[in-house]
Amino acid sequence: MKKLLALTAIAAVAIGAHAQDYPSGKPISIVVPFAAGGPTDRVARDLAEALRKPLGGASVVIDNVPGAGSSIGAAKVARAAPDGYTLLLNHIAMSTIPTLVRNVPFKVESDFEYLGIINDVPMTLIAKPSLPANNYKELTDWIAANKGKINLGNAGVGSASHLCGLLYQSAMKTEMTPVPYKGTAPAITDLIGGQIDLLCDQTTNTSPQIEGKKVKAYAVTTPKRLTVPLLKDLPTLQESGLKDFQVTIWHGLYAPKGTPAPVLKKLNDALKVALKDPDFLKKEEALGAVVAVDGRIEPDGHKKFVQAEIAKWSPIIKAAGVYAD
Repeated sequence: MKKLLALTAIAAVAIGAHAQDYPSGKPISIVVPFAAGGPTDRVARDLAEALRKPLGGASVVIDNVPGAGSSIGAAKVARAAPDGYTLLLNHIAMSTIPTLVRNVPFKVESDFEYLGIINDVPMTLIAKPSLPANNYKELTDWIAANKGKINLGNAGVGSASHLCGLLYQSAMKTEMTPVPYKGTAPAITDLIGGQIDLLCDQTTNTSPQIEGKKVKAYAVTTPKRLTVPLLKDLPTLQESGLKDFQVTIWHGLYAPKGTPAPVLKKLNDALKVALKDPDFLKKEEALGAVVAVDGRIEPDGHKKFVQAEIAKWSPIIKAAGVYAD
């Protein structure tokens, strides 16, 4: 017993010393479970830059590990050493993985330490330029008249556009034919060309097409209208009759379960400083993202939010019967 207590004390001292020195000696890796160049990758790279200063000038690098609805990259972090040097930046997929991936090798709610929500990215419902509807009311009439013939594009199973499309069909009580693509770019290309009818995707992807009048825009998925000049005249889907319809693509930061509490505090403190960084705020605004300022920037608030999102998405995904594995 004395030996056990002595070993426990030594381990506690070692952890305390590690936490006091953290970060030191090696770079912090942020795993992004999507390909380089996408919206989540851009958020991660902007955040990495903003985190360096509050982390004492530490090197923060991005590790892109895409695949299986983001579960491959998330699994890598769940298995990583809990020392604060391997983190995960994921989006809304953290709330859909438990249902979307049937053989997921980790548990979202218990295999990670929650560090805080970073931002929310609004989404827009857009259509091919030749679609005859000129406003959302006309769009609903067109949908009613074309049941069974509507193609709804998405950027792949588990993508933001796939999730928004599932929720939209559920809210409208109308089945549409899903057309998955390998990414947003080919989906938007086919939308512009008229090969698909509708797409619901992040403002980071749709705003240039809306501004260039290459697509028709009908509504946003936020509770309130956006203030961005380009999108300020678009109604919300809630005000258009879809009660409680809300989808934003939020991003959060995570560490492996068991990361020492002092290290978690340093990371959360650094995150809160980074979220107020003027350059980071400017970059996020350019992406159409809204940086988090509410209770979700705290670990407990972050976790409770994800649990609520899991409860929201699980029945919708099960009803659709489409999975990432």
